[in-house]
Amino acid sequence: MKFRWTLAPPQTALAERLAADLKLPPLLAQCLLNRGLSDPAPITGFLQPRLKDLADPFLLPNMAAAVERLFQARQRNEPLVIFGDYDVDGVTSTALLLEFLRALGWTAHCYLPHRMDEGYGLSQDGVENCLKKFPVPLLLAVDCGSTTVGSIAWLRERGVDVIVLDHHQVSAPPPAATALVNPQLGAGSPASPFIELCSVGLAFKLAHALLKRGREIGLPGAADFDLRPLLDLVALGTIADIVPLTGENRPLVAIGLQRLAATRRPGLVALKRVAQCPALPGTYEVGYQLAPRLNAAGRLETAEEALRLLMAPDLADAMPIAQALDTHNRERQNIERDMADKVIGPLRARFNPATDCAIVEADASWHIGVVGIVASRVLQQFYRPTIILGGDGGDLRGSGRSIAGFDLAAALRQCGDLLLRHGGHAMAAGVTLSPANVDAFRTRLNDLARRALTPEQFQAPLRLDAEVRLPEVTLECLAILDQLKPTGPSNPAVQLIVRNVGMQRPPQRMGTQKQHLKLWITDGAATHEAVWWSAADPPMPADRFDLAFAPQVNDYNGRRIVQLKVLDWRPARDPRLGCP
Repeated sequence: MKFRWTLAPPQTALAERLAADLKLPPLLAQCLLNRGLSDPAPITGFLQPRLKDLADPFLLPNMAAAVERLFQARQRNEPLVIFGDYDVDGVTSTALLLEFLRALGWTAHCYLPHRMDEGYGLSQDGVENCLKKFPVPLLLAVDCGSTTVGSIAWLRERGVDVIVLDHHQVSAPPPAATALVNPQLGAGSPASPFIELCSVGLAFKLAHALLKRGREIGLPGAADFDLRPLLDLVALGTIADIVPLTGENRPLVAIGLQRLAATRRPGLVALKRVAQCPALPGTYEVGYQLAPRLNAAGRLETAEEALRLLMAPDLADAMPIAQALDTHNRERQNIERDMADKVIGPLRARFNPATDCAIVEADASWHIGVVGIVASRVLQQFYRPTIILGGDGGDLRGSGRSIAGFDLAAALRQCGDLLLRHGGHAMAAGVTLSPANVDAFRTRLNDLARRALTPEQFQAPLRLDAEVRLPEVTLECLAILDQLKPTGPSNPAVQLIVRNVGMQRPPQRMGTQKQHLKLWITDGAATHEAVWWSAADPPMPADRFDLAFAPQVNDYNGRRIVQLKVLDWRPARDPRLGCP
């Protein structure tokens, strides 16, 4: 058993009442209860997400000031520059705002920092290089800027107004921007509906606010402008940034995926073709096929290719860029694989689960463009807050990923005396430090994690929605559960448990390297095919066992069947003992 199993408490009476009131199957009602939805009205909104239910964008902190300054720029014919970021959230935000602002009469340029040369966000080097290229009186920082007090002060000294549109944690004191539009400032206030938005969601809200104001004042083109075609970019950036798919993100992503399926944006048509994306992409296809290709260029050098793809005017321009990004992605995968091997192998040999509460690994030869991905892979292996650092001139720069219960950004603030720069949020953050401080930083972070987390929290949880019997898991059942999609953070895919099952026949190896297992699971009343992805050489049950699985549909060569995705197994337990 690899995980700590947690079965949601059955709420039979409440699930049956909801099922009767809303005409839902009890299993779907139980899954909704597990996601914190217990009243009919919110459930209806959740199952039928609509754009008309989005909140007024002017409820966001400082949105009115941002809109006022942007309209001043348009009235004065002042050019502005959008200073973006090199991940998918930053690039889609930049593309969305460029398209919107230019369509409605603003003179807008854009600047994306170079990961290797300028670092993350509104670095001093990045800001100076941006102004050399675009000497403008207004800079709109997107997906960055909430902690860069010094750079924003430097800009204001030179007569440049700064609007920050960002979702990361805000420094104390905050930067002195003309308008800091960040939902973190409004937690617990009317802005709280926006707290889960990433930057492309905020970019959409800014466009919505500008359009509302534009229609009020009769701005040419505003009356007929349709924001909905921008939702393909919103879905792409939101899914890629791994933010909760609840609240406002749910309608934005649900409707954005429909737009992505039918998009006429040449860059996305080309990207879907190169990635061999299915006709109806979901969160998996965006997260594992489209987003990595857009991210690849920015991870290795600059994200300008990704932005050029999203802004491409036709398919002839878009296809070569999409193919180049595909090549970059393969290069990135090779670098990542080699680096992960160098980190994980030695770490496994010396890892002590009793004392190693956080992982900090550093090497000046490691490529800083993939440290975040490698940190995620290390966390999957060891389930510890993890920071991986690579070389950045004389300093080390890296990315961190965290586990439930450990606020990584807050921990970095407690290590501030050892760091040159840091920022991010609870589950992911970036850091720069001197090589001389690595050991002290590792010790400090380890101590903080030991004090903050219990021994149970160091075993990855496996949250299960309900116990079922195999005959209940049908294609009709799966179609009903599809109403929970799009799934992702805070709205996970349905995971179930079936007790006391066995193997109908021996497992079969599959895959080009025989790295996967196909099994046939039976409880005597029904038998289902199951797949254990990347199983390597796991211990197999010798007798009856309980199975944790995610139900899915296998649609191959016209054959459509239920398939169980194996998550974990354990020896069968007496049902009278409860679960887990």
